[in-house]
Amino acid sequence: MKTWQKPSFRSLLQETSTFVTCVELVNSRGIITEREGTRVLKLARELSQHPQIHALCMTDNAGGNAMLSADTMGTDLISRGQEVVIHLSCKDWNRNGLQSQAWKLASEGFDNILALSGDCPVSGYKGQASAVFDIDSVGLLKMISEMNAGLEINVGQNKKKRVLKRTRFFSGAVINNHKRYEREVMPQYFKLRKKIENGASFIVNQIGYDARKQDELLKYMNWSGLHVPVLYNVYVLSLTAARFFHANNIPGVTVTDDLLALVVKQADSADKGKAFFLEFAAKQCAIAKGLGFRGVYLGGHLKASDYKQVLEITDQFGDDDWQDFAQEICFSQTDEFYFFEPDIATKLSSTEVNREYLHSKHLKASPVSRQNVPLSYKINRTIHDIAFKKGTVGFGLGEKISRAIERKNKGAQKIFHGLEQTFKIAAFDCQDCGDCSLPDIAFLCPESQCAKNQRNGPCGGTKQGKCEVGEKECIWSLAYDRLKAYGQEEQMLDGPVVFRNGALKGTSAWINTFLGRDHHGKNKK
Repeated sequence: MKTWQKPSFRSLLQETSTFVTCVELVNSRGIITEREGTRVLKLARELSQHPQIHALCMTDNAGGNAMLSADTMGTDLISRGQEVVIHLSCKDWNRNGLQSQAWKLASEGFDNILALSGDCPVSGYKGQASAVFDIDSVGLLKMISEMNAGLEINVGQNKKKRVLKRTRFFSGAVINNHKRYEREVMPQYFKLRKKIENGASFIVNQIGYDARKQDELLKYMNWSGLHVPVLYNVYVLSLTAARFFHANNIPGVTVTDDLLALVVKQADSADKGKAFFLEFAAKQCAIAKGLGFRGVYLGGHLKASDYKQVLEITDQFGDDDWQDFAQEICFSQTDEFYFFEPDIATKLSSTEVNREYLHSKHLKASPVSRQNVPLSYKINRTIHDIAFKKGTVGFGLGEKISRAIERKNKGAQKIFHGLEQTFKIAAFDCQDCGDCSLPDIAFLCPESQCAKNQRNGPCGGTKQGKCEVGEKECIWSLAYDRLKAYGQEEQMLDGPVVFRNGALKGTSAWINTFLGRDHHGKNKK
């Protein structure tokens, strides 16, 4: 067995100019000695011997299905000197479970984590599993950052403070700017900033086949002052995969009609399109290098020899060939929103902000445009500013009333809570969480209207503004439009990370707000 210690993933991205290659490996179902488990392990071991493959990335219950734990195979790989990136998602664990898993990973020698909200479960033993989503990817990044700094915990009945030994995770995050509408794209960019501010040290873009959008991501980050390394996601297509993506079976991944038609045509060849698909992936790798990405994140159902061939083909291209490939791989959606004006010569992005977008910002933030905003939203804004905004007369009155109710018997508290619920269930489909995020999301309830209870921005799974679970509009897209009418959309994710306090469930959210018990009060301390 040939082994060596490869350079750390962290040092490659932060201390060198090396163009990094990562390969994603989807874990199998069943124990590792199952035939599929053995196949994936053999593939991983073979890839670990390739000097050009710098890191192997292990998925966490990919696609919402139960799979072998990522660290099971990862342990074998790090013992061989291979750098491993562990996916850690929020769909199956609450914050305690995630923290426990992170400590386990740190204890086993894993340093690299890709923090994800994750896909909603689609299967499970004796029926579909329930999603957890106690926190989201932003909350996970924040928690890991505090673990890296030395997490402070309370110990014993006296709640004595103790600082735990620091972890040393190198944490990454994902963005999906391959969206059709402005109301989907811009919140993704806002959430990207929030992820980086809370600990993301590298970024992986979602799968996409539009070089202009890939270029836009880097230019937007530079325009916004977000300077962390970014990996270009290259999924090696096949006819089966293209049809699967085209049918929207993977949340947030789009294969357009034109791209599917090309795939179908190429798959009709004697080798079923294999040579074309490998070269197509190699062209994307070349585009990534040319645009200035720090590396590629390769995925697909391939053999080790196929991954090696992709890298070999990439190395054979000329230095400027990527510019032609970028004009070839530009499968955009109909009327797709771009933040920057196009560069006519290259078919990529210029650095001039979209003129129509700038005009719409001026137009939307006007009294005329607010005619399209729901009346209920206008009323709720007014009520909030009068009664729930700290420092107002209304808030002071609410605080006094809340303290008076707290001094009464339980019966008075139940009556007040019941009155609150009577209104909020009818108005917002309130789920009585006790830690209300209505003011954070333009008076849309994440508990009842978001399948993943996302409180720090949208997940990446929308398709043309619709939630990945059911045909309903994403609440963050709706919130963007509502806030834009008031010129406040750019601030929609400003402020501290939101963590819902589970201890408040079934209690009065109004009293919790007035008495500073919810996240609004905690975040201001």
